[in-house]
Amino acid sequence: MIPPMYLASLGAILFCIGLMGVFTSKHGIIVLMCIEIMLNAVNLNFVAGALHYGDVTGWVYTGIAIAIAAAEVAVGLAIFLAVFSTRETIDLDEVTLLKH
Repeated sequence: MIPPMYLASLGAILFCIGLMGVFTSKHGIIVLMCIEIMLNAVNLNFVAGALHYGDVTGWVYTGIAIAIAAAEVAVGLAIFLAVFSTRETIDLDEVTLLKH
C-alpha cells in the first residue's frame, strides 16, 4: 500500500499545479479544469488523512466533495454556455457581463 505521506505530497503538488493554472490561464474552461484539479487534490488529502488515522471520516468527506464537484461543474458550464451565447467568447479578460 502507498504510504499516506506520498499521497499527501501528491495532493500538495496537484494543488499547486491547479493554483498556478488558475492564476495564469485566461480561458474559462481551463480555469474550471484547474479548479477541479485543486478540488481533487483536496480529496486526495482527505483520503491520505483517512488512511493515516484509520478513520472513515476522510472517505465520507471525499464522497461529499465529489458530489459537490459534480454540481459545481454543471453550474460552471451552464454559466460559460450563457456567456458564450451572448458574447461569443469565454476569454475571461474579454467577458465583462457579470461586472454590472
